[in-house]
Amino acid sequence: MAARALADAVPEPYWLGQAGAPPAADPLDGVDAADLAVVGAGYSGLWTALLAKERDPGRDVVVIEAGTAGWAASGRNGGFCSASLTHGFDNGLSRFPDEMDTLERLGRANLDDIERAVQRYGMACDFARTGELNVATADWQLRELTAYHREATDRGLDVRLLDRDQVRAEVNSPTYLGGVWDRTGCAIIDPARLVWGLRRACRELGVRIYENSPVERITTAGAGLRLHTWRGRLDAAKVALATGAHGNLLRRLHHYVVPIYDYALMTEPLTAAQLASIGWRQRQGIGDAANQFHYYRLTADNRILWGGYDAIYYRGGRISPERDQREATFEVLAEHFAQTFPQLEDVRFTHKWGGVIDTCSRFSGFFGTAHSGRLAYAVGYTGLGVGATRFGANVMLDLLGGEQTELTRLKMVRRKPMPFPPEPVRAGVINLTRWSIARADAHEGRRNVWLRTLDKVGLGFDS
Repeated sequence: MAARALADAVPEPYWLGQAGAPPAADPLDGVDAADLAVVGAGYSGLWTALLAKERDPGRDVVVIEAGTAGWAASGRNGGFCSASLTHGFDNGLSRFPDEMDTLERLGRANLDDIERAVQRYGMACDFARTGELNVATADWQLRELTAYHREATDRGLDVRLLDRDQVRAEVNSPTYLGGVWDRTGCAIIDPARLVWGLRRACRELGVRIYENSPVERITTAGAGLRLHTWRGRLDAAKVALATGAHGNLLRRLHHYVVPIYDYALMTEPLTAAQLASIGWRQRQGIGDAANQFHYYRLTADNRILWGGYDAIYYRGGRISPERDQREATFEVLAEHFAQTFPQLEDVRFTHKWGGVIDTCSRFSGFFGTAHSGRLAYAVGYTGLGVGATRFGANVMLDLLGGEQTELTRLKMVRRKPMPFPPEPVRAGVINLTRWSIARADAHEGRRNVWLRTLDKVGLGFDS
């Protein structure tokens, strides 16, 4: 059944193949200068450039991108724009318990600000504040979701606990045993069109953009920094590094960040009858509560994006276009889709793709400076960067300004995650952890000695 459903799937990201992509900007050719240079034209870089111009319209801002805007993680993701800055409530509570109320407040305000920016700049990215439904497909997951619901409601979050009948009334799957609906903490967007909207807004405010211009190295140049490309150079007083998993310009980050491959499928548009068979009238984003979890959502034309489960690390952290396709994972995803929605057995997939996300040991973004405060970075979002990168952009701008702000005083901002060990130990640790969480899923969520050890040292992985 999986082979038949995948037979005609195009091996490329659905979002980036849509009509409406802007033509590429010219590459950097020669010598240029700016007040602020932003390296990377994904969400992190474009939010940084936009906010920099909003803060100071007179600031000369340049974005320089190795490919074209959004070609990497920003144009390949599931399109969940979450209020969480900490890769989920439970992950944040385990790592930043004293700051969790503040981080939740800042995250909700950040999502509100994204919604306002989408409206203000006319970004046609199908932004919809649908919320997110976390579903349990095993009894142990339901127990954990019930505990999460208690913690979240105690903190005043708008979450609703659903029993089996209630959750199936929302979305009809025989695998659901219950769920929690966070009704305001997540929006659904078209990720590529959000990138294109941000890019256009930046240019309208006077941001200059160079594309197809990989930065090869950064050196000091007088009181500022110099970005070198194969055809030119860019001098800037300050630099914001927003390259995610593709960054190799700051050696210290290699100790903290690993590239993990994530994969997704996209179905053909559902017919009215097919859509009626599953309900989904509120069009929430959905994720299951397993350690190896799936995420899925409806598009504007009623396709289902279905992704997650496998998270693949290749020894040495090697990134290559060939790894964007992994047939074994696509087959597993297709089989799981059929188990979740057996009433959609005739639905076919039109697209299959993968790409890297920047993961760190605390599974949420971290921040810092280099070159005597002239460069700031934000990295490590681990898959929830659609919304959190805007928060990270504000952090970078505050750091570059040398300001003591509510953001720069956060422990989350001041502290770094634990570094990963060097290879070959790194690959062994990551793959042992992947094996262990798969085993936990198969054994009522029970965590083995390895996972319990990671929990004790603050490296617990549960999503």
